[in-house]
Parts: sequence; structure tokens; C-alpha cells
Amino acid sequence: MNKRWIRAMAAGLCLIALALTLAGCGVAGGAADGAPDHSVSPKKDDTQAGDQPALPDKLEKNDQGVPVLRVYDVDAEENREMSIESYVQGVLAGEMKNDWPLEALKAQAILARTFVLKFCSEKESRYRGADISTDIQEAQAYDSTGINDRIEQAVKETRGMVLSYRGELPYAWFHAHSGGATERAVEGLHYDQEEPGYTKVTQGRESDKAPEDARQWAARFTPAEVIRAAAQAGASGIKEITSIQIGQTGESGRAVTVEINGQPVSAPELRLALGSTRMRSTLLTELRLEDGAVVMKGKGYGHGVGMPQWGAYGMAEEGRTAEEIVRYYFNGVTVETLW
Repeated sequence: MNKRWIRAMAAGLCLIALALTLAGCGVAGGAADGAPDHSVSPKKDDTQAGDQPALPDKLEKNDQGVPVLRVYDVDAEENREMSIESYVQGVLAGEMKNDWPLEALKAQAILARTFVLKFCSEKESRYRGADISTDIQEAQAYDSTGINDRIEQAVKETRGMVLSYRGELPYAWFHAHSGGATERAVEGLHYDQEEPGYTKVTQGRESDKAPEDARQWAARFTPAEVIRAAAQAGASGIKEITSIQIGQTGESGRAVTVEINGQPVSAPELRLALGSTRMRSTLLTELRLEDGAVVMKGKGYGHGVGMPQWGAYGMAEEGRTAEEIVRYYFNGVTVETLW
């Protein structure tokens, strides 16, 4: 897996951590039960066009009218002041390959800009004096060395654009590959608040160019690894594994729980504890004991909530615009230009 995909998955974990922390880049089998919503435009009664979210009070604008961030650079070990637009360039280069279709890059830029404003509105950086950092354990992936003309163009053409849901900033969730269908936050992320109105279950529409290891995966774990991960996910008292199977599933077919010796364990939390680059999704197609090991197979890469990056790639190939892409994966959102 390309290093940027690993960083993207790590950033996806940060989105999970943020959602759960505030609550708070970088995912049994089968498609959604109901007919997926193929519409690109949101329903009229769900959308209030022109209803702009407020900017975080702590951010000031520069002479060009763009909010300025204090970003802690983990490589340089210092705070750096930069405009949000400059910050988004580095995030975009960290989250996607810089030769991807322009409209896919622009869609990711809109999500990146929404993410940082949401973060600054509701959370404090772990680094003193910073609004946010380049630490993928805290926020989004960041790679200033990957910035090229295409990245700069994508950010320039989406200047100031963010998602809005009824005048509020939504959580700009994304992942690498949905495995065929996206999922809602409660099922895909073990989100512990009421399901947001902007999440949806729909076809992923991923590009056929997605690598095989993003489409499907297989992994083997020792019983000790699974027992330790289950304990981290809140299932204590398991001493050995006598049985393991998929428990409750969501509309997309993702495992919401995994039953170990009949005891339900949160599948999203088990995934994080086992390592999201090994248990790549909760869209499981096989789960069994075999020759003293726990064998898992599944589809997709990531938590499955929001925009799949390979879906953005596929829709861009179809000629869809960045705004059409993000509005397809999120219910009832508008794209608003804040500066």
C-alpha cells in the first residue's frame, strides 16, 4: 500500500478520534439492503442554500481575507503561521496522490478545509500555542513536499469552500475505498451520539483503477492478538477463543459487532485495536477460526463513512464536479464559500 494511503488511513483514524472525543484519513459482506440513492443533488427540503457556517472566533484573517492558522510542524518541532489555503495544500498532498483527477483533488480539498475549521471550532491542539498540527495522530496527513501545480490548482479553484449542513460544519469523514457501499457513522465508526443527518448509505462508485489491496483484503491474527484487542475494545474476561463470528451488521453489510465466544465486541473498535492497516475494514466476508488462528477477509479500506477517495476518483472519471462528488456522499449538504 502506498505510503500516502497509509497516511490517509491514519488521518481517517484521527477523524474517528475527533468524532468520538467531541461526541469526539485514513473500514459481513454485501451491498446495502435498500436501493442506494444515486442522486447527486441533495433533496430540496434537506438543504438551505446559502446558509453559511460561522468561522471559529479564535481565527483571524490576513490581508487577503483568508483565516490564518498556527500549525505545529512535527518535523520542525515548531509552530508555523500559515493561511488555511496553504495548510490545505499540504493536507491534500498528504491525503491523495498529486496526479489524481482534478475534481477528485478538489473534493478532498473541500473536506480538508471543512475538517480544519471543525477542529478549530470544537477542539484544542495537543501542542501548546497551536490551532492544529501536522501530527497524523491528531489531525490530517500533511506533506508539503508533495505539493505540485495540480495540488495548487485544486486548492485555488476551491478557495474558501466548505461543506455546510443547515448552517453548521459537518464532520468531513472520508476513507480510501468503501468496498461497494458506504455506511452511517453509528455503524461504521461506533459514533456514540445521535446519527448525523448528513451521513448516508450509498454505492461507493469506486474507480476500477483502485489497487486490489484497496478493494479486498485478508489477514490472520493469533488468538492472543484478538483477545488483547477485544479487551481494548471493552470486552474483558476473554481467556481463550472457542468461537468467533460476525454479529450485528449495518445496512451496508458492515459488521457492527463481532461475537467472540458469544460475547459482542464493537467491530469498529476491534478494528482500531487490531490495526487498521491489517483489519482494513469491517465489511467482512469471512471470519473464522482456522488452524489455531483467526482468519478475516473483507472488502474495502477504511471505516466506510462519508466520501471514499477511490469513489471520488471514479466520479471524477465520469465527469462529475467536486461539488457533485461531495454532495453525492453526504446528505443535505451545500458547498459554501466563506472567503
